[in-house]
Amino acid sequence: MNQQFIVSVCIPAYNRPDELKRLLESIDADKEHIEIVVCEDKSPKRDEIIAAVESFAKGSEYDVKLFLNETNFGYDKNIRELVKCATGGFIIYMGDDDVFVPHALDKLIGFLSTHRQLGYVLKSHYFYHEDGKIEPFKYYSSTTMFDAGFNTYIELFRKSVFISGFTINREFASKHLVNEFDGTLLMQLYLLAEVVLQHPAAYFDEPLTQAYEGGTPFFGNSDSEKGFYTPGTITIENSLNFLKGFFKITQALDDKYQFNSTELVKNDMSKYFYPSLAIQKNGGLKRFFGYVKKLKEIGFGGFYFNVYAIALTVLGKTSCDSVIVFLKKTLGKTPKL
Repeated sequence: MNQQFIVSVCIPAYNRPDELKRLLESIDADKEHIEIVVCEDKSPKRDEIIAAVESFAKGSEYDVKLFLNETNFGYDKNIRELVKCATGGFIIYMGDDDVFVPHALDKLIGFLSTHRQLGYVLKSHYFYHEDGKIEPFKYYSSTTMFDAGFNTYIELFRKSVFISGFTINREFASKHLVNEFDGTLLMQLYLLAEVVLQHPAAYFDEPLTQAYEGGTPFFGNSDSEKGFYTPGTITIENSLNFLKGFFKITQALDDKYQFNSTELVKNDMSKYFYPSLAIQKNGGLKRFFGYVKKLKEIGFGGFYFNVYAIALTVLGKTSCDSVIVFLKKTLGKTPKL
Protein backbone atom coordinates (compact mmCIF):
# COMPACT_ATOMS: atom_id res chain seq x y z
CA MET A 1 0.00 0.00 0.00
CA ASN A 2 1.92 3.02 -1.24
CA GLN A 3 -0.75 5.73 -1.32
CA GLN A 4 0.19 9.26 -0.35
CA PHE A 5 -2.47 9.32 2.38
CA ILE A 6 -3.09 6.65 4.98
CA VAL A 7 -6.79 7.55 5.12
CA SER A 8 -9.46 9.33 3.14
CA VAL A 9 -12.19 10.84 5.31
CA CYS A 10 -15.17 10.30 2.99
CA ILE A 11 -18.37 12.28 3.52
CA PRO A 12 -21.62 11.71 1.60
CA ALA A 13 -23.17 15.18 1.87
CA TYR A 14 -26.86 16.02 1.47
CA ASN A 15 -28.68 19.16 2.59
CA ARG A 16 -26.85 19.73 5.89
CA PRO A 17 -24.36 22.59 5.37
CA ASP A 18 -24.23 23.62 9.04
CA GLU A 19 -23.73 20.09 10.30
CA LEU A 20 -21.14 19.44 7.59
CA LYS A 21 -19.21 22.51 8.72
CA ARG A 22 -19.28 21.18 12.29
CA LEU A 23 -17.94 17.82 11.09
CA LEU A 24 -15.14 19.36 9.04
CA GLU A 25 -14.06 21.49 11.98
CA SER A 26 -13.85 18.37 14.18
CA ILE A 27 -11.12 16.84 11.98
CA ASP A 28 -7.89 17.28 13.91
CA ALA A 29 -5.47 14.64 12.61
CA ASP A 30 -1.99 15.19 11.17
CA LYS A 31 -2.53 16.73 7.73
CA GLU A 32 0.22 14.59 6.21
CA HIS A 33 -1.83 11.45 6.71
CA ILE A 34 -5.32 12.30 5.48
CA GLU A 35 -7.34 13.72 2.66
CA ILE A 36 -10.96 14.85 2.97
CA VAL A 37 -13.37 13.82 0.22
CA VAL A 38 -16.92 15.19 0.02
CA CYS A 39 -19.48 13.95 -2.51
CA GLU A 40 -22.47 16.33 -2.62
CA ASP A 41 -25.57 14.48 -3.83
CA LYS A 42 -27.55 17.14 -5.72
CA SER A 43 -29.42 18.42 -2.67
CA PRO A 44 -31.56 21.60 -2.44
CA LYS A 45 -28.81 23.21 -0.34
CA ARG A 46 -26.00 22.39 -2.76
CA ASP A 47 -24.79 26.00 -2.99
CA GLU A 48 -24.59 26.29 0.80
CA ILE A 49 -22.66 23.02 1.02
CA ILE A 50 -20.21 24.20 -1.65
CA ALA A 51 -19.71 27.41 0.30
CA ALA A 52 -19.15 25.53 3.56
CA VAL A 53 -16.56 23.21 2.02
CA GLU A 54 -14.75 25.96 0.15
CA SER A 55 -14.63 28.16 3.25
CA PHE A 56 -13.18 25.31 5.30
CA ALA A 57 -10.64 24.44 2.61
CA LYS A 58 -9.37 28.02 2.35
CA GLY A 59 -8.55 28.16 6.04
CA SER A 60 -7.25 24.60 6.30
CA GLU A 61 -4.01 22.81 5.55
CA TYR A 62 -5.87 19.60 4.66
CA ASP A 63 -6.17 18.28 1.14
CA VAL A 64 -9.92 18.81 0.54
CA LYS A 65 -11.71 17.48 -2.53
CA LEU A 66 -15.34 18.31 -3.37
CA PHE A 67 -17.24 16.29 -5.98
CA LEU A 68 -20.71 17.29 -7.21
CA ASN A 69 -22.95 14.46 -8.37
CA GLU A 70 -24.79 15.32 -11.59
CA THR A 71 -27.96 13.71 -10.28
CA ASN A 72 -29.21 12.58 -6.87
CA PHE A 73 -27.43 9.21 -6.61
CA GLY A 74 -28.95 8.22 -3.27
CA TYR A 75 -27.09 6.92 -0.25
CA ASP A 76 -25.77 3.60 -1.56
CA LYS A 77 -24.49 4.86 -4.91
CA ASN A 78 -22.87 7.83 -3.19
CA ILE A 79 -21.04 5.43 -0.85
CA ARG A 80 -19.63 3.71 -3.94
CA GLU A 81 -18.79 7.02 -5.60
CA LEU A 82 -16.65 8.00 -2.62
CA VAL A 83 -14.60 4.82 -3.05
CA LYS A 84 -13.89 5.90 -6.63
CA CYS A 85 -12.99 9.47 -5.65
CA ALA A 86 -10.71 8.63 -2.70
CA THR A 87 -7.00 7.88 -2.95
CA GLY A 88 -6.05 6.93 0.62
CA GLY A 89 -5.16 3.44 1.75
CA PHE A 90 -8.19 3.28 4.04
CA ILE A 91 -11.57 4.98 3.78
CA ILE A 92 -13.19 6.37 6.91
CA TYR A 93 -16.81 7.19 6.15
CA MET A 94 -18.54 9.94 8.12
CA GLY A 95 -22.20 10.91 8.15
CA ASP A 96 -22.42 14.64 7.52
CA ASP A 97 -24.25 15.24 10.83
CA ASP A 98 -21.74 13.46 13.09
CA VAL A 99 -18.31 14.50 14.39
CA PHE A 100 -14.98 13.01 15.44
CA VAL A 101 -14.06 12.63 19.09
CA PRO A 102 -11.19 15.07 19.75
CA HIS A 103 -7.72 13.55 19.15
CA ALA A 104 -9.15 10.10 18.33
CA LEU A 105 -8.52 10.22 14.59
CA ASP A 106 -4.73 10.38 14.97
CA LYS A 107 -4.87 7.32 17.24
CA LEU A 108 -6.77 5.33 14.63
CA ILE A 109 -4.39 6.46 11.88
CA GLY A 110 -1.46 5.29 14.00
CA PHE A 111 -3.10 1.89 14.34
CA LEU A 112 -3.85 1.66 10.60
CA SER A 113 -0.29 2.63 9.68
CA THR A 114 1.03 -0.45 11.49
CA HIS A 115 -1.77 -2.79 10.35
CA ARG A 116 -2.03 -2.07 6.66
CA GLN A 117 -2.97 -5.66 5.87
CA LEU A 118 -6.38 -5.24 7.50
CA GLY A 119 -9.49 -5.19 5.37
CA TYR A 120 -11.82 -3.57 7.90
CA VAL A 121 -11.67 -1.93 11.34
CA LEU A 122 -14.72 -1.72 13.62
CA LYS A 123 -14.79 1.42 15.74
CA SER A 124 -16.22 2.44 19.09
CA HIS A 125 -18.40 5.56 19.32
CA TYR A 126 -20.65 7.70 21.54
CA PHE A 127 -24.35 8.39 21.00
CA TYR A 128 -25.75 11.58 22.53
CA HIS A 129 -29.43 11.29 23.48
CA GLU A 130 -31.67 14.36 23.32
CA ASP A 131 -32.05 14.34 27.12
CA GLY A 132 -28.28 14.61 27.57
CA LYS A 133 -27.45 10.97 28.29
CA ILE A 134 -24.31 9.72 26.57
CA GLU A 135 -24.47 6.09 25.44
CA PRO A 136 -21.16 4.35 24.71
CA PHE A 137 -20.92 1.78 21.93
CA LYS A 138 -17.94 -0.33 22.98
CA TYR A 139 -18.06 -3.88 21.66
CA TYR A 140 -15.04 -5.60 23.26
CA SER A 141 -12.86 -5.07 26.32
CA SER A 142 -9.82 -4.15 24.27
CA THR A 143 -8.52 -3.90 20.72
CA THR A 144 -9.24 -7.25 19.08
CA MET A 145 -8.02 -8.93 15.89
CA PHE A 146 -10.10 -11.21 13.68
CA ASP A 147 -9.04 -13.72 11.04
CA ALA A 148 -10.62 -13.53 7.60
CA GLY A 149 -13.64 -15.73 7.06
CA PHE A 150 -17.29 -16.53 7.68
CA ASN A 151 -17.18 -16.22 11.48
CA THR A 152 -15.80 -12.68 11.29
CA TYR A 153 -18.51 -11.70 8.80
CA ILE A 154 -21.19 -12.89 11.24
CA GLU A 155 -19.43 -11.35 14.25
CA LEU A 156 -19.06 -7.87 12.75
CA PHE A 157 -22.07 -7.52 10.43
CA ARG A 158 -24.65 -6.15 12.89
CA LYS A 159 -22.08 -4.05 14.72
CA SER A 160 -21.13 -2.18 11.54
CA VAL A 161 -24.42 -0.56 10.50
CA PHE A 162 -23.60 2.94 11.75
CA ILE A 163 -21.73 4.64 8.93
CA SER A 164 -19.69 7.24 10.83
CA GLY A 165 -16.23 5.90 11.55
CA PHE A 166 -16.75 2.89 9.26
CA THR A 167 -13.16 2.12 8.21
CA ILE A 168 -12.36 -0.13 5.25
CA ASN A 169 -9.42 -0.84 2.99
CA ARG A 170 -10.10 1.15 -0.17
CA GLU A 171 -8.35 -1.24 -2.58
CA PHE A 172 -10.24 -4.25 -1.24
CA ALA A 173 -13.59 -2.41 -1.21
CA SER A 174 -13.14 -1.17 -4.78
CA LYS A 175 -13.53 -4.74 -6.06
CA HIS A 176 -17.13 -4.95 -4.84
CA LEU A 177 -18.90 -1.82 -6.11
CA VAL A 178 -22.13 -3.46 -7.22
CA ASN A 179 -25.49 -1.69 -7.60
CA GLU A 180 -27.89 -4.50 -6.64
CA PHE A 181 -28.29 -3.18 -3.10
CA ASP A 182 -29.18 0.40 -4.02
CA GLY A 183 -32.07 1.55 -1.86
CA THR A 184 -31.14 -0.60 1.15
CA LEU A 185 -29.07 2.17 2.80
CA LEU A 186 -26.65 -0.63 3.71
CA MET A 187 -24.00 -0.64 1.00
CA GLN A 188 -21.32 -0.48 3.69
CA LEU A 189 -22.46 -3.83 5.09
CA TYR A 190 -22.07 -5.55 1.74
CA LEU A 191 -18.56 -4.10 1.40
CA LEU A 192 -17.76 -5.23 4.94
CA ALA A 193 -18.92 -8.78 4.29
CA GLU A 194 -17.07 -9.23 1.03
CA VAL A 195 -13.86 -7.76 2.43
CA VAL A 196 -13.72 -9.66 5.75
CA LEU A 197 -14.49 -12.96 4.05
CA GLN A 198 -11.10 -12.58 2.36
CA HIS A 199 -9.04 -10.31 4.64
CA PRO A 200 -8.38 -9.95 8.40
CA ALA A 201 -10.23 -7.35 10.44
CA ALA A 202 -9.96 -5.64 13.82
CA TYR A 203 -11.87 -3.80 16.50
CA PHE A 204 -10.03 -0.63 17.59
CA ASP A 205 -10.85 0.18 21.21
CA GLU A 206 -10.82 3.96 21.09
CA PRO A 207 -14.08 5.97 20.73
CA LEU A 208 -13.78 7.62 17.32
CA THR A 209 -17.05 9.43 16.57
CA GLN A 210 -20.00 11.14 18.20
CA ALA A 211 -23.57 10.91 16.91
CA TYR A 212 -26.60 12.89 18.05
CA GLU A 213 -30.20 11.81 18.46
CA GLY A 214 -32.73 13.64 16.31
CA GLY A 215 -32.15 15.38 13.02
CA THR A 216 -34.08 15.11 9.77
CA PRO A 217 -33.68 11.99 7.62
CA PHE A 218 -33.53 12.79 3.91
CA PHE A 219 -33.64 9.26 2.52
CA GLY A 220 -36.30 8.72 -0.13
CA ASN A 221 -35.43 11.47 -2.60
CA SER A 222 -33.37 9.46 -5.08
CA ASP A 223 -34.99 7.14 -7.61
CA SER A 224 -33.56 4.06 -5.91
CA GLU A 225 -35.05 5.05 -2.53
CA LYS A 226 -38.51 6.28 -3.57
CA GLY A 227 -41.27 4.01 -2.37
CA PHE A 228 -39.05 2.58 0.36
CA TYR A 229 -38.39 5.68 2.50
CA THR A 230 -40.26 8.90 3.27
CA PRO A 231 -38.10 12.04 3.44
CA GLY A 232 -38.40 13.88 6.74
CA THR A 233 -39.64 11.02 8.90
CA ILE A 234 -39.17 7.36 9.81
CA THR A 235 -42.43 5.47 9.33
CA ILE A 236 -43.04 1.85 10.30
CA GLU A 237 -42.85 0.86 6.65
CA ASN A 238 -39.56 2.75 6.33
CA SER A 239 -38.14 0.79 9.28
CA LEU A 240 -39.38 -2.53 7.90
CA ASN A 241 -37.94 -1.82 4.46
CA PHE A 242 -34.61 -0.93 6.05
CA LEU A 243 -34.53 -4.15 8.06
CA LYS A 244 -35.44 -6.24 5.02
CA GLY A 245 -32.37 -4.76 3.32
CA PHE A 246 -30.10 -6.65 5.72
CA PHE A 247 -31.43 -9.92 4.42
CA LYS A 248 -31.34 -8.91 0.79
CA ILE A 249 -27.59 -8.67 1.35
CA THR A 250 -27.17 -11.81 3.47
CA GLN A 251 -29.27 -13.90 1.09
CA ALA A 252 -27.22 -12.71 -1.88
CA LEU A 253 -24.07 -13.73 -0.01
CA ASP A 254 -25.63 -17.09 0.91
CA ASP A 255 -26.44 -17.72 -2.74
CA LYS A 256 -23.00 -16.63 -3.91
CA TYR A 257 -20.92 -18.59 -1.41
CA GLN A 258 -23.31 -21.44 -0.59
CA PHE A 259 -23.41 -20.84 3.15
CA ASN A 260 -26.28 -20.00 5.52
CA SER A 261 -25.68 -16.63 7.13
CA THR A 262 -29.18 -15.15 7.01
CA GLU A 263 -30.61 -16.99 10.00
CA LEU A 264 -27.46 -16.40 12.04
CA VAL A 265 -27.58 -12.65 11.35
CA LYS A 266 -31.32 -12.52 12.08
CA ASN A 267 -30.76 -14.25 15.41
CA ASP A 268 -27.88 -11.92 16.31
CA MET A 269 -29.90 -8.83 15.39
CA SER A 270 -32.88 -10.02 17.47
CA LYS A 271 -30.70 -10.15 20.61
CA TYR A 272 -29.75 -6.49 20.19
CA PHE A 273 -32.99 -5.16 18.69
CA TYR A 274 -33.69 -2.47 21.28
CA PRO A 275 -32.79 0.58 19.12
CA SER A 276 -34.95 -0.58 16.22
CA LEU A 277 -37.90 -1.10 18.55
CA ALA A 278 -37.38 2.12 20.49
CA ILE A 279 -37.39 4.31 17.38
CA GLN A 280 -41.08 3.47 16.84
CA LYS A 281 -42.24 3.46 20.47
CA ASN A 282 -43.49 7.05 20.75
CA GLY A 283 -46.11 6.68 18.01
CA GLY A 284 -48.71 5.12 20.32
CA LEU A 285 -49.21 1.59 21.62
CA LYS A 286 -51.47 0.39 18.80
CA ARG A 287 -48.91 1.47 16.24
CA PHE A 288 -46.07 -0.04 18.25
CA PHE A 289 -47.83 -3.40 18.67
CA GLY A 290 -48.47 -3.47 14.93
CA TYR A 291 -44.77 -2.87 14.32
CA VAL A 292 -43.78 -5.71 16.68
CA LYS A 293 -46.19 -8.06 14.93
CA LYS A 294 -44.75 -7.24 11.51
CA LEU A 295 -41.21 -7.72 12.80
CA LYS A 296 -42.09 -11.20 14.00
CA GLU A 297 -43.60 -11.97 10.61
CA ILE A 298 -40.23 -11.34 8.94
CA GLY A 299 -38.41 -13.54 11.42
CA PHE A 300 -37.33 -11.41 14.38
CA GLY A 301 -38.06 -12.60 17.90
CA GLY A 302 -36.68 -14.55 20.81
CA PHE A 303 -36.17 -13.87 24.50
CA TYR A 304 -34.33 -10.54 24.36
CA PHE A 305 -36.53 -9.17 21.57
CA ASN A 306 -39.63 -9.88 23.69
CA VAL A 307 -38.04 -8.37 26.80
CA TYR A 308 -37.34 -5.13 24.90
CA ALA A 309 -40.89 -4.98 23.55
CA ILE A 310 -42.43 -5.55 26.98
CA ALA A 311 -40.09 -3.10 28.74
CA LEU A 312 -40.80 -0.36 26.20
CA THR A 313 -44.53 -0.95 26.61
CA VAL A 314 -44.45 -0.87 30.42
CA LEU A 315 -41.67 1.61 31.17
CA GLY A 316 -41.52 3.77 28.04
CA LYS A 317 -38.55 4.77 25.91
CA THR A 318 -37.01 7.35 28.26
CA SER A 319 -36.75 4.95 31.20
CA CYS A 320 -35.53 2.10 29.01
CA ASP A 321 -32.88 4.32 27.44
CA SER A 322 -31.63 5.15 30.93
CA VAL A 323 -31.40 1.48 31.87
CA ILE A 324 -29.48 0.65 28.66
CA VAL A 325 -27.01 3.48 29.21
CA PHE A 326 -26.53 2.53 32.87
CA LEU A 327 -25.84 -1.12 32.02
CA LYS A 328 -23.34 -0.25 29.30
CA LYS A 329 -21.47 2.18 31.52
CA THR A 330 -21.47 -0.26 34.44
CA LEU A 331 -20.22 -3.17 32.34
CA GLY A 332 -17.81 -1.01 30.37
CA LYS A 333 -19.02 -2.39 27.02
CA THR A 334 -22.03 -3.82 25.23
CA PRO A 335 -22.81 -7.15 26.94
CA LYS A 336 -22.41 -10.39 25.03
CA LEU A 337 -25.89 -11.92 24.80
